[in-house]
Amino acid sequence: MKDIGIVAIGGYEEIGRNMTAIRIGHDILIMDMGLRLDRVQIHEDTDVERLRPSELISMGAIPNDSVMKDVDGRVRAIACTHGHLDHIGAISKLAHKYRAPIIGTPFTADLIKQEIEAEKHQGTKNEVVTMNAGKTRQIAPDIELEFIRVQHSIVDCVFAAIHTPKGVILYANDFKMDRSPTLGQPPDFARLKKLESEGVLALITETTNAGVSGKTPSEQIAKDLVWDVLMGTEETKSGVLMTTFSSHIARIRAIIEAAHEMGRKPVLLGRSMEKYWGTAKRVGYAPKSNDLAVYGRRKSVDKFFKRMMQEGKDKYLPIMTGHQGEPGAVLSRVASGETDYQLESGDKVVFSAGVIPQPLNVSSRHIVETKLKMRGARVYDNIHVSGHACVEDHWELLRMINPEHVIPSHGNFQSHGKYLSMAEDTGYELGYTFHIMRNGQELILP
Repeated sequence: MKDIGIVAIGGYEEIGRNMTAIRIGHDILIMDMGLRLDRVQIHEDTDVERLRPSELISMGAIPNDSVMKDVDGRVRAIACTHGHLDHIGAISKLAHKYRAPIIGTPFTADLIKQEIEAEKHQGTKNEVVTMNAGKTRQIAPDIELEFIRVQHSIVDCVFAAIHTPKGVILYANDFKMDRSPTLGQPPDFARLKKLESEGVLALITETTNAGVSGKTPSEQIAKDLVWDVLMGTEETKSGVLMTTFSSHIARIRAIIEAAHEMGRKPVLLGRSMEKYWGTAKRVGYAPKSNDLAVYGRRKSVDKFFKRMMQEGKDKYLPIMTGHQGEPGAVLSRVASGETDYQLESGDKVVFSAGVIPQPLNVSSRHIVETKLKMRGARVYDNIHVSGHACVEDHWELLRMINPEHVIPSHGNFQSHGKYLSMAEDTGYELGYTFHIMRNGQELILP
């Protein structure tokens, strides 16, 4: 029987630049090709199109896939579980090396096409194939790829079940066990439970929140938090500014609904807001009507702020980029006084996003919040729930599918260690059934 190898290319020592190769004999399936966002001081307002792959690799911003030269086999496909940049952001830089189709759900595939079209250096000619959750595709004689519906902080997220002669390899990056999502359906628990009877050889799983106790709250809780904060400001004439992840369509829709309830006109501001909302409209996750104003370019954003100051702050609810304090994002420019929006005492700024736990993000966010408070703004912090599984969600998945082997990814040694503590409680043993890998290593599964 053909041997099976797991090649850790990126994301096994850090949060981001995810890339894993799964080898069955001489056939290879690559999972994800992502950016490490903090290395280029970006999040969603990114412009890496002009940088060459060698520059990004030396910066530690994209996976160093040179290890693939030593892997004996041919890449048959590249599959991506969802559309966040730490999972698809390196496709335009690396995918051209592999003559293989790129597979993603509709929202993910649309974003991948945009990344490829924006690329300035590499002529990526790979076919982009759309596959819905619940569907399968034969990748090679001994490899079948199945997408299983799951929830995360971006729509159209899936688990990838790779069916091999030795059993299923479940690639679970990223997810949360959300039974009451506000957009889309809950995870396909029936299918996941059935996987156990088919035999799960290995689970490759994210560990971002593996050290956070309890269960990740549902997105419905985040919607309630947003509404609670915004409804508490409906009587005020002061300005109310919102910032959240541009890719979090469910959250943006909740804010838009609240704005209408308040009698304010929602407006999306920032290049990435324009990008993700446009994608959501194309694939059916946002209304196709044009009654929502969206301004992406800096000049149009500035023009809107000028009009807003003339007509009155109480008429609008701007939803903008800048939740991590990214330089050049709309909220950062507002905080620095670089727009016509005049922050006044009592204006409210609502962060519907947590701080991504990396030193640069923590610092940038602190700077922006300090600037806002110095200008008199009232800051509402962390009106948010995570899109990542906490420890009890990980426990639930582990017990549901009972894999023979567990391989933590999408995290650092600290988060992997936290996951190991939980996995040991279910009987896994480090070095035998639980494997901590470093970038560049290949693990042969027995």
